[in-house]
Amino acid sequence: MIPTVVWGTGNVGRAAIRAVEAHPALVLTAVIVHNPGKVGRDAGELAGLDRRLGVAATDDATAVLAARPAAVVYAASGDVRPDDALTDITRAIAAGAVVVSPALYPLYDHRGAPHEFRDPVLAAVAEGGGSLFASGVDPGWGNDVLPLLLSGLGSTVDAIRCQEIFDYSTYDQPDSVRHLVGMGQPMDQEPMMLMPSVPTMVWGGQVRMMARALGVELDEIRETSERRALDATVTTRTMGEFEAGTQGAIRFEVQGIVEGEPRIVIEHVTRIHPSCAPDWPTPPDGSGAHRVVIEGRPRIEVTVECTDEDDNRSAGGNATAVGRLVGAIDWLVEAEPGLYDALDVPLRPAVGKLGRKQP
Repeated sequence: MIPTVVWGTGNVGRAAIRAVEAHPALVLTAVIVHNPGKVGRDAGELAGLDRRLGVAATDDATAVLAARPAAVVYAASGDVRPDDALTDITRAIAAGAVVVSPALYPLYDHRGAPHEFRDPVLAAVAEGGGSLFASGVDPGWGNDVLPLLLSGLGSTVDAIRCQEIFDYSTYDQPDSVRHLVGMGQPMDQEPMMLMPSVPTMVWGGQVRMMARALGVELDEIRETSERRALDATVTTRTMGEFEAGTQGAIRFEVQGIVEGEPRIVIEHVTRIHPSCAPDWPTPPDGSGAHRVVIEGRPRIEVTVECTDEDDNRSAGGNATAVGRLVGAIDWLVEAEPGLYDALDVPLRPAVGKLGRKQP
C-alpha cells in the first residue's frame, strides 16, 4: 500500500479523500487543512462519507512531510494563491513525494511553462527525488487525452474543438466565479480570466500538447472573447443574487493556428444562469458538460456529463480530475523522479475497482 496524503479539503479535496480511500493500492495516512475549524476532524467526515476513516486532519504540514509520505494529492487552490501553492508543492516534492495536483495551470504543459514555475519544481525533484503530475478537467483530460483518443478514430482530421459549457451557479467557489470569471460584476470591468494572455496562460499548454501529439507546428495561439449582461436579476442556490446589467455569461476561445487556420480550439461558454446568452451553445440539460468535436471524416462528437455530491455537475467534474490524478499515483511511484504531463502518464482502466463499494 502506498502511503498517501491529501492536502486541502475543499471542493477538490473532498473528492480526493474519497478517491484515495477507494483506490486498492493506496492508503490515506494524513490530511492537511488550513482552516483551524477543521483541525482534529476525521477525514471521513470532511469528505462527506458516512463513516470515520481514523485519520484526523492537521494543519502541521511540516510534521506530515517529515514522515516522508510516498504521495501527496495537493488539492488546495492555486487560482488566487499560485506562489503559495508552488511553495507547498515543491516542499512535498523535496520531501521525496510523488505529487499530483490540479492547482498550477502553467505546469500542465511543463515543457512550455515559465521558468519561475518550472525551475523550482526541477530543483525540488533533484533535491528529494519526488515527482509532479499536474492536470485537471478543462484544462485537463477534456482537452488532452480525450480529444487525442478520439482523433485516432478518424481517417482525416480537419480541426479539433474542445468545449466546456457550464452553468457556474453549480460551482461553489464564489471568489473564483465572481472575481476571476467576473460573474455579477459591472460590464465595464474586465474580469481577470479574460485579460489578454491569461486564457493562453491557462489553456495554451493544452493546445501545445495536442499539437505536439498530433505532430503539427503551431503558427501562433490566438484568443477571442465575448461577454453578455443579465437581462434580469437572478438568484442562485449556491452564491446568492446576481443583478441585472452585470456580467451573466462569457464565451472565449484559445485557438491553435496551423497554416493560418484555427485547427485546435478550446472554447468556454460559461453562464451564471441559463437565461443569459440563450443563442450560445448549451449543454444537453442546461447544467454543464464537456464536449469534443472532431471535424473530419468521419465527424465525431462526444459529450461528457459527470455528476457527484447530489447530482452536482461541478462536483462531478472535480471528481473526474481527482480520478485521473489519484489513478496515476501508483504509476508515478514506479516511474523515475521527474516532471510529467498528460502525454507521459497513461490513462488506465480502473484496475481493481470494478464492483467495489462506493466510499
